[in-house]
Amino acid sequence: MPPDDQYSEPRWQLALALGGFIVITIVLRIAGPQHESLGPTWVVPALEIGLLALLLAADPGHISGRRRWLRTTSIILVGLLAVVVLTATGKLIVELIQGGKVTNQATSLLASGALVYLGNILIFSLLYWLLDSGGPLARYRGEHEFPDFAFTQQLSPELAPPRWRPQYVDYLILGLSTSTAFSPTDVMPLARWAKLAMAAQSLIALVVIGLVIARAVNVFS
Repeated sequence: MPPDDQYSEPRWQLALALGGFIVITIVLRIAGPQHESLGPTWVVPALEIGLLALLLAADPGHISGRRRWLRTTSIILVGLLAVVVLTATGKLIVELIQGGKVTNQATSLLASGALVYLGNILIFSLLYWLLDSGGPLARYRGEHEFPDFAFTQQLSPELAPPRWRPQYVDYLILGLSTSTAFSPTDVMPLARWAKLAMAAQSLIALVVIGLVIARAVNVFS
């Protein structure tokens, strides 16, 4: 096994995904002034920017044992973001059922729905990446005998390079496909927590998309 500092998992994938979501958040909040939020309007952007800064603080070319504190801090920040996003999801669902300012305007409705949908994809993809088989460094070291998720390249190793390991972009696609198909696609959850997380993500996406579409039909008509 090569030394820790020889392992490279590019952090630009994470930075690009999170940075893109921050930009989308700002644009959609401008497009739809009436939107769901938890606490002051600066809370979510501050958490997102803090997490982005944390990811960029790590050497973008390497992950090593000396940076184990980054994993712990990242999980805490992602957990806080998850609470914010899930609370916003709940508030949007209540608004969709009871009716309100957000859901009575087409622009605000679509902007809020898009924020919740994209936010759930981002949060779950980060959780999958951080928790699967103990995280990026543990996956590289092979510290876990069995993975929490089985990717196609792991089930059919002849289709992948030697010692292939999933990187963040693979978990981002996992999050996107779970929210879109409402079920596993090319990645199978093996651990119980992984199954429960994918089930929760699928249910959230199904409820939000179904209610947003139903409400949008009434608003546009």
